[in-house]
Amino acid sequence: MQFTEQFDVVVVGAGHAGCEAAMAAARMGLKTALYTLNVDLIAQMSCNPAVGGIAKGHLVREVDALGGIMGEITDAVGIQFRLLNTSRGPAVWSPRAQCDKQAYRLKMREVLESQPNLKIKQAEVEKLLVSSPESRVPSETDSVLATRDLGLGTRPSVLGVKLRDGRTVGAQTVIITTGTFLNGLIHCGEQQYPAGRSGEPNAVLLGEALKKLGLRGCRLKTGTPPRLDGRTIDWSRFELQPGDADPTPFSFRTKRVAHHGSQVPCYIASTTPETHRIIRENVHRSPMYSGQIQSIGPRYCPSIEDKIVKFPDKETHQLYLEPEGLNTHEIYVNGMSTSLPVDVQLAILKSIPGLETADMLRPGYAIEYDSIDPTELQRTLETKKIAGLFLAGQINGTSGYEEAACQGLMAGINAALRVKGEPPLILDRTEAYTAILIDDLISKGTNEPYRMFTSRAEFRLHLRIDNADRRLTPHGRRVGLISNEAWENFQAKQARLEAMKKLLEQTRVMAAMLQQIRTGDASVPTQFDEAMIGLTLAQVLKRPEIKIEQLALPLRELNPVFFEREEIRETTYESVAELSSEIRNELKSVETEIKYEGYLLQQQRAMERMKKAEQRSIPGWFDYRSVSGLSREMQEKLTHVQPQTLAQASRIPGVTPAAVSLVNVFIEIQAKRREQAAAI
Repeated sequence: MQFTEQFDVVVVGAGHAGCEAAMAAARMGLKTALYTLNVDLIAQMSCNPAVGGIAKGHLVREVDALGGIMGEITDAVGIQFRLLNTSRGPAVWSPRAQCDKQAYRLKMREVLESQPNLKIKQAEVEKLLVSSPESRVPSETDSVLATRDLGLGTRPSVLGVKLRDGRTVGAQTVIITTGTFLNGLIHCGEQQYPAGRSGEPNAVLLGEALKKLGLRGCRLKTGTPPRLDGRTIDWSRFELQPGDADPTPFSFRTKRVAHHGSQVPCYIASTTPETHRIIRENVHRSPMYSGQIQSIGPRYCPSIEDKIVKFPDKETHQLYLEPEGLNTHEIYVNGMSTSLPVDVQLAILKSIPGLETADMLRPGYAIEYDSIDPTELQRTLETKKIAGLFLAGQINGTSGYEEAACQGLMAGINAALRVKGEPPLILDRTEAYTAILIDDLISKGTNEPYRMFTSRAEFRLHLRIDNADRRLTPHGRRVGLISNEAWENFQAKQARLEAMKKLLEQTRVMAAMLQQIRTGDASVPTQFDEAMIGLTLAQVLKRPEIKIEQLALPLRELNPVFFEREEIRETTYESVAELSSEIRNELKSVETEIKYEGYLLQQQRAMERMKKAEQRSIPGWFDYRSVSGLSREMQEKLTHVQPQTLAQASRIPGVTPAAVSLVNVFIEIQAKRREQAAAI
């Protein structure tokens, strides 16, 4: 076939998944093209211009640790930063940033355009070009890339894409990251119209083309709230929500966020009994309740009408008024996602004290779109049915910028590794939230937009934001996404942390040191008593009431190299508390490792047991229908998902431990039968 252009990797869609995928492939040295319907809307923040949040912040840290770009972009354009859940344990601390919406997409485009090997193209992809199974010659990489025998040699293979203007583009791998654009349909009250986002066309042709390829799909829904003109809001009626005095960056490579000293506040509002009355009286006009929308929306980000219907006893619901940027008056009403008619939305706003005269710039709406059943995917995010075709982002049934970004990065890495003929990068559930997300999707599928939570992790104390680089940066280095400078800084940081940990474990408290600590921490002198003399600093730190900041003065004398990145002009406790976020976060990381050492050791043993179960692979030739004692339901579920290991099989909904045990036994039986048949 003759192509207009030829690339190693083609990425379709320039949202948060597409940007990470394209950057990863290009940074790994492959000739990459990124196709989008509108180059001016690359990395558009369709909903809230915020990055991070509970568990989502973990994903962004992991993207950064592997060599992705979302964290660095956020640090450059974030206008308010907050570290969430600090009143709880470090396992659930998570950063969140309100971003400048316009600056985010402009900065992302700037970074993409400066990347060698990457070309940005504005065009609509009409369909995939795929070889027939008979005409395809199995590649040399098939045996390397298959984590198990899935019959890759007989699969049709992607050849490239066809554009709507008639051009054809050849590619060894294609990554589809189309978000909500596949057959997108917007609902606002009784009105509905086709769109990918408000004011943008949807992608009908590509959606239909994917169906014709035999990829199972489903219909999902998401929504967005109205936007207001901040000049028409009475801000004095709302509770102020400022950012952190010393923002925590998302990227391990960021020393100080760009808007460190110029953060903007958000504000907290509340619904009223009048708000609830208006919604109850008009809920029949909501497409969700009128029957106009049939698909399922995100359970953990419900619309305002959903909240009122499902929680009738709750007298008020919080709303957050969040700025969309520094150079705009547009305000995002977080917590008021809705598809109610415009006149009802206006009435709701006027029922909230402080918004009586607010001017609505854009109404909220719901959008239905096509997604692909994620059980169609391998752990590399390559489709099982078509070789070289990868899917990432909302097309896989997820919600959120962060969930999309981590998938895009992994798809980009594995598409590039496939072209290079190198083994894929497959993360284990014990290594990353990213791996948990992918494993959940391919093992369980989803019938609603999937959102990440810390509760989904079996070992969340191990999967913290502070050690994401230690867990994942070596992987990023191996595949070529971590520069020499970043790698040297990573190694230097790990050496600093290890030296500080050893110092705490080896240094014993003396009377003079105890007096120094008391002097430096005059606010809580009773925490440090003579009983501490003779204990190591690590033993002292294991006391729940002791914080590592209280030991900063003696630590600075014992290990000045650790603090040499910053001058501490005075020796008062107040100045020590004002250490830079970089030094403070490194100290907190060491503190966590010491304070929770016993729990971490327990988790390590449990992780080793899980890894052993993961190593017990299920061969591709295994026939579940021949397992006597396995119910038809179990046979169908296992045949449909095609789990690669016994551990993955155990996580499929409805698959019992007894069924997994039977499969384990019959793997041995069928393997012996195959050996005997081969010997005859």
